[in-house]
Amino acid sequence: MMIPYSVAAVTAYLLGSIPFGFLLVLVVRKEDIRKSGSGNIGATNVLRSGSRWLGTLTLLLDAGKGYAAVSLVRLAVAQYSSRGSSEASNAAAIAAIFAVLGHVFPIWLRGKGGKGVATALGVFLALAPLAALCALGTFIAVVFLSRYVSLASIVSAASFPLYAWLWGRELSISSWSWGLLASSVIVPIIIIGKHAANIDRLLHGKEYRFGSKGSAVA
Repeated sequence: MMIPYSVAAVTAYLLGSIPFGFLLVLVVRKEDIRKSGSGNIGATNVLRSGSRWLGTLTLLLDAGKGYAAVSLVRLAVAQYSSRGSSEASNAAAIAAIFAVLGHVFPIWLRGKGGKGVATALGVFLALAPLAALCALGTFIAVVFLSRYVSLASIVSAASFPLYAWLWGRELSISSWSWGLLASSVIVPIIIIGKHAANIDRLLHGKEYRFGSKGSAVA
């Protein structure tokens, strides 16, 4: 039973570790995004570097690789496993965790990746789409009201387990698989943990506001 889970973890990690933001900026602008702004390879820093379309494309690709990792693993395990949908669901949830870990700690960049927000959106759109859309709505609302992308990321990540639980009740899902339960908690913890420096700046009133002038530290 552990073989599908191990394959799911490795496959999802490798997909998640593709550094789209780094590659896009390197190919299109011949620059190293790690030397710009916050040094982050994610969509927010790519956007702040001065290219909206590259930032948008990075966001879509980072979310897409998370969605693809979960979907491909679930499909493969469901097709070849004798244990059916239960094992496929758990394998997909494991893939969600490792896809985000791949983005945050990519092997290709010596473990220095992004913060996993877009990739988390992708994996949760594949795992629990209604809850993911609610978390996305929360993100947009917080950015609109505060103009803090970091705060929006933290609040939306923290709210996801609640949304998943509420939608589970609404849809009469009496019990979660252990994998879904684990991923709905572990992934938000990873994202919030990666925002530790942002939390400190928010508490001291030094955090960068989206759209404001000045150096980007995200």
